[in-house]
Formats: sequence, structure tokens, C-alpha cells
Amino acid sequence: VQLQASGGGLVQPGGSLRLSCAASGRGLRSYSVGWFRQPPGKEREFVAVIFRNNNNLYYGDSVKGRFTIFRDNVKSSAYLEMNSLKPEDTAVYYCAAGTPILTSMRDYRAYNYWGLGTQVTVSS
Repeated sequence: VQLQASGGGLVQPGGSLRLSCAASGRGLRSYSVGWFRQPPGKEREFVAVIFRNNNNLYYGDSVKGRFTIFRDNVKSSAYLEMNSLKPEDTAVYYCAAGTPILTSMRDYRAYNYWGLGTQVTVSS
């Protein structure tokens, strides 16, 4: 599976962006899809995941209530809708696919496939 993330950019605080993750090859139907981010000088952190078999959703505490993850298996794509953006959301955002379980979903090592990141900058 090859993944490509897009949709990043510069946005003012309080603004919105939608990130897209397009898959080629086997597609996304067989995988759970996660979004991670890496702020400048910091470790990669979990943002959200949507599971493959039941579409259950989980979010990192810092984005809960502001971000929404969803997928379209027909288009082999996943998305991250980001609202009420804050300067601390500034990071490179990555989409990933794999077969994590509940106890490993926040661990980037549970995901086998990664796309190149897309930069999100929140600044006035």
C-alpha cells in the first residue's frame, strides 16, 4: 500500500483544514488508518485512528472535539477534518495504515505503511 497525504498549508488560529490520505496498491479496506503528527523538535504523536472492521474512532486528547477522522473505502481514501486550529497544532501530519489493536493504536510502530507528511502551520 502506498499512501499520500495532502491538504496541509498555512491557516490562521481558529481556522480549518481538511487533510486527505490517498492509497494506491491494495487500497485501504483491509487496514485501520491513523493520523500522526510531529511538531518541530518533538516526537511523533498520535492524532486519530479509524478502525477497519467497525469504523470505531479514537482521538488524541489534544484534538478531541476539534478533529474528525473519516474514510471512504470506495475511493481508498481517509481524511482528517481539523477545526478550531491552534498554533500548537503546527506540525507535519502523517497518515498511516496497519492493523493496530486498542492497546497499540497510539503507537506509531503498530502501523506498517506511511505516507510522506504534509505540513500544517497555524499562525496569524
